[in-house]
Amino acid sequence: MNIFNFFLIALILFSMVLSLYSRAFAGETKESPLETKPSPYKQATFAGGCFWCIESVFDLQEGVKSAVSGYTGGSVKNPTYEQVCAGKTGHFEAVLVTYDPSKISYSRLLEIFWLQIDPTDSNGQFADRGSQYRTAIFYHDEEQKLLAEKSIEKLNKSGKFKKPVATLLLPASEFYPAEEYHQNYYKKNPLRYKLYRHGSNRDEILEEVWNKK
Repeated sequence: MNIFNFFLIALILFSMVLSLYSRAFAGETKESPLETKPSPYKQATFAGGCFWCIESVFDLQEGVKSAVSGYTGGSVKNPTYEQVCAGKTGHFEAVLVTYDPSKISYSRLLEIFWLQIDPTDSNGQFADRGSQYRTAIFYHDEEQKLLAEKSIEKLNKSGKFKKPVATLLLPASEFYPAEEYHQNYYKKNPLRYKLYRHGSNRDEILEEVWNKK
């Protein structure tokens, strides 16, 4: 064996040993995958007539990460505002609320929701009429369902209303965010938003329904 072959074999052996060592070292020092931490946030969905008004209220609550206007409860995928307004898709105008339950409870969200609507109106809200403006609570789990049922029962037993609560309680289904110009409408178009609220008599009717401003 000449010296060239000797060095070639030695180099090959050295490379093999180095490779095995590297793999063993990597196996010893490889970090375990990071555990995925559960999200601290939960979601709630409410339909209360015009989504601009419901979104604006929830968006300002401490503990609410986001409030998104959109469409839910219908049969058409990715509906447009025009389709929903036609009342033929089965969708509700709704708001998807993402919240931190350590800062605001679902029961508190329910209380806030009731104060934004006339819960006895089954055909819409205020000046907005049609199936897309009906009120509904869309529960995301059994706990939300039970709390909503108790809340509805409490309202019905309160004697406050001459008619029973017409707000529907439905399981949460696919939620489609509305077009971008609808999001945060009260911030983007404050004057138009105020004119709409005034023109729909929303605040006047709410004051009459709940006996408070």
